[in-house]
Amino acid sequence: MIAEDRQLTHDAPLIATIVAGLGLAFLFGLVAQRFRLPMLAGYLLAGVVIGPFTPGYVADQELAAELAELGVVLLMFGVGLQFSVKELMAVRAIAIPGALGQIAVATLAGVMVGWLSGWGIGAGLIFGLSLSVASTVVLLSALQNRRILKTRRGSIAVGWLIVEDLVMVVSLVLIPPLAGVLGGTAAPISDEAVQAARLGLGPIAGMLLITALKLAAFVALMMVVGRKLIPAILHYVAMTGNRELFRLAVLATALGVAFGSAYMFGVSFALGAFFAGMVMAESTLASQAMRETLPLRDAFAVLFFVSVGMLFDPQVVADAPLALLATVVVILLVKSAAAFGIVRAFGYERRVALTIAASLAQIGEFSFILIVMGQQLDIVPIEARDLVVAGAMISILLNPLLFHLSERWAARFEPAADEPVASEPEDD
Repeated sequence: MIAEDRQLTHDAPLIATIVAGLGLAFLFGLVAQRFRLPMLAGYLLAGVVIGPFTPGYVADQELAAELAELGVVLLMFGVGLQFSVKELMAVRAIAIPGALGQIAVATLAGVMVGWLSGWGIGAGLIFGLSLSVASTVVLLSALQNRRILKTRRGSIAVGWLIVEDLVMVVSLVLIPPLAGVLGGTAAPISDEAVQAARLGLGPIAGMLLITALKLAAFVALMMVVGRKLIPAILHYVAMTGNRELFRLAVLATALGVAFGSAYMFGVSFALGAFFAGMVMAESTLASQAMRETLPLRDAFAVLFFVSVGMLFDPQVVADAPLALLATVVVILLVKSAAAFGIVRAFGYERRVALTIAASLAQIGEFSFILIVMGQQLDIVPIEARDLVVAGAMISILLNPLLFHLSERWAARFEPAADEPVASEPEDD
């Protein structure tokens, strides 16, 4: 019987990987929910259990990586679908400089950790960027659970997160052509880059120019054609009254744009999916599109986090305890202190500053995408990837406690009055 079971998992590795991943994610997610912890931590732990660094069943890593790629596409599509220029503009005076300042501080701290660990500047830069961006899933869930998402401080936190996400999107575009400069495996020079180099530009400058031109062409196509075509297709399908067909249209658009952008413009799947969601967000059917695709997006997002957990080697806790402690300090203290100081410097009251600080004291999706990309390009060592995953698990587990402490601290100094969205600071 045991031999038959082993034969089954060997003959159907895709099914076995999905069943093991979703099954354990459900169990650990249930435990996390029971103890009022973010379920994301349970999903990561499920990946650790079926990963190659723990005893027992080991899921197929190559298949898990492909499933994770789908998860990334759908996650980024969701980020784009939730992107709101209006929300960002309402809090731009604090969100834009605040997020950029906090990213700079956290990245510099990450570079210092990397330098002390003996890594190169490029590795430290990718590592620091990975620690500088908060998880959309964790932040939105925390704000919703506390019913402050639609308040002024919730709007600032969301606007701040939007700026962080945009910076990470730009980073995803720039890192591959700069891999050689950052200490990793240099990307092969394309024929277009060779032609650009003949204009007097160096190979790196030529690659950046070609990347910028391709990106500009893709953005122009999405803004001019996609902005009209995609909403028109959705409205046409919606008029049929067939929910299943509408759901298929949304998914086909997201996946099609992601694949087409990578094939024709050399843009990553993640960036293509983000723009597909951003363009679709302008449609009056954006809310319906989000509702219809949410179950599938959540399922593949779970598999993405499970696959990230599979990459984690728990041995890093014993091998590099000081580096892990430094990583957690950057995530929980350095980022939060920077955010708190910036918000206070802009004249906002302590309650707002504490909410922003607690909201950002964790890392998630973009952190994993960046660090895995850096490791695949040989920019960062495997240890850095393990530290990011370990730091994410610890910070996600501690984030509810930090939120609770920040709320109690704020209540000691200020009344619990919170107004709807407002962009101007109030005097203490």
